[in-house]
Amino acid sequence: MAIARMTLDEALAAARDEAPGRRARLAAVTDEEIERRAHEDDENPPWTDEELARGVAGRRVRLARERDGLSQAEFARRYCLTRETVEALEDGALLPDPALDAYLRAIEADPDGVRRSLAAGAR
Repeated sequence: MAIARMTLDEALAAARDEAPGRRARLAAVTDEEIERRAHEDDENPPWTDEELARGVAGRRVRLARERDGLSQAEFARRYCLTRETVEALEDGALLPDPALDAYLRAIEADPDGVRRSLAAGAR
């Protein structure tokens, strides 16, 4: 494959010229075709239900942590978790059990209320 040298403006113009045809080709791909191609990709197999659940839980934890501008260690300390647990959740390596899941949902819904409850219990 030859290397083409062009300015950024030329590259953007080429991409715009290509875009309508590319969009039409993508629009013509059916859901069944996407699913078939995903299953044929040995390097990137579809997630299992458990992998998907771990990923969703990890994303929820990361979003809750980032909402308050906390590092993993700060989030763990604030909510009486270990940093390793927060890291494992965010990495999708840990699927929270029902009790931890309920606790994480409480943190998502009312982080100030959870902090107040923890502070009251520490007295």
